[in-house]
Amino acid sequence: MNKLSPARTAHSGGSSPELTRLRVAITVFFALDGFIFAGWVVRIPAIKDQTGASASALGLALLGVSVGGVVTMMLTGRLCRRFGSHPVTVACGVLLSLAIALPPLTHSALALGGVLLVFGVGYGGINVAMNSAAVDLVHVLRRPVMPSFHAAFSLGGMLGAGLGGLVASHLSPTKHLLMLTVIGLVVTAAAGPTLLRIEPPTPREPEAETTGSTDTTGAAEPTATPSGSGGRAAPARKVGVLVILLGLVALCSSYGEGALADWGALHLHQDLHASPGTAAAGYTLFALSMMVGRLTGTTLLERVGSTATVVGGASLAAFGMLLGALAPALWVALAGFALTGLGLANIFPVTIGRAGALSGPGGVAAASTLGYGGMLIGQPAIGFMADWLTLPSALTSVALLAAVAAAIGYGTRRATAS
Repeated sequence: MNKLSPARTAHSGGSSPELTRLRVAITVFFALDGFIFAGWVVRIPAIKDQTGASASALGLALLGVSVGGVVTMMLTGRLCRRFGSHPVTVACGVLLSLAIALPPLTHSALALGGVLLVFGVGYGGINVAMNSAAVDLVHVLRRPVMPSFHAAFSLGGMLGAGLGGLVASHLSPTKHLLMLTVIGLVVTAAAGPTLLRIEPPTPREPEAETTGSTDTTGAAEPTATPSGSGGRAAPARKVGVLVILLGLVALCSSYGEGALADWGALHLHQDLHASPGTAAAGYTLFALSMMVGRLTGTTLLERVGSTATVVGGASLAAFGMLLGALAPALWVALAGFALTGLGLANIFPVTIGRAGALSGPGGVAAASTLGYGGMLIGQPAIGFMADWLTLPSALTSVALLAAVAAAIGYGTRRATAS
């Protein structure tokens, strides 16, 4: 296994060929994750028909992905510390690619839930492992490039959903998802050797920055370094509290993502009388805005810092979701969806990156578990609130949690920057 030279990588600014290859490989795994997950999502209606599951039975079966993912995330942090984030990423890429072929082989909701548990294990594992690998690389590059990896996830998701839409009427779910297995294994075989060959880089402690940095770029916090890197660690109790708070910010962000994915189109169609095509375009606009926000996230972080990015983004998301949920005009609601996407875009990657800088793979695992828990609770929470009140009122909870994220981000601005 090649070991990147600390002296070279700490000050190279990402110019070395090894760092470039490593960044490309990690980016590919982020895109693959989004691609495979979106490919599964677009075939859920067909799988429902195939299994003959009722809406409630399908809902319980779908919890398999979330349960498998959340349980695995904490275990993956330990695996990354023992075996390294790179081999775990590759192994989870193989598992995820194989597991995507299983759902169309089932013929009952119970069996579907069982195979989705396996799929959730691969999904949760790769999310923690590849984020841990990305955190290590960001720390060495000393540039806040974490959003670019999550932009690849968004792009992969859009490609996966687009391909699924194109082939849905021509290929059965079995053939389509088996095709995704082949694509996933080929991509893993192409990008995996780079991760297996190059160990996670460990930067040298910068001489002039051992007392901590101010939050100007959001690139790294030298006094709270990730696992395996040099530098002094913050007190364990303080780090644990900060990681939990960062996880809550991630939860607030992913709650909004999940809510718009599950309920956005229904709101536009049911409450604003949009056509099915326009209603579907609403989520596409939201997803596109998130991708654009993440592609420009590095520049934003370098200019205003991570605290301003989180607080400003959460505030924008709160305003945008109030428009999206309560506006009486369709075009205003669509604009609100776009603003929400821009606002939420960089919150999750920034908070996961900060948690990793504070506590290594364990921090990534803890914050990711809380973060993805937002998607787990979002779907039923919005549904119950919509029954008790109305769907527009229920969607304002996205704005409320975005405001909570802004408050936590502002309240922890000094603690996470030192």
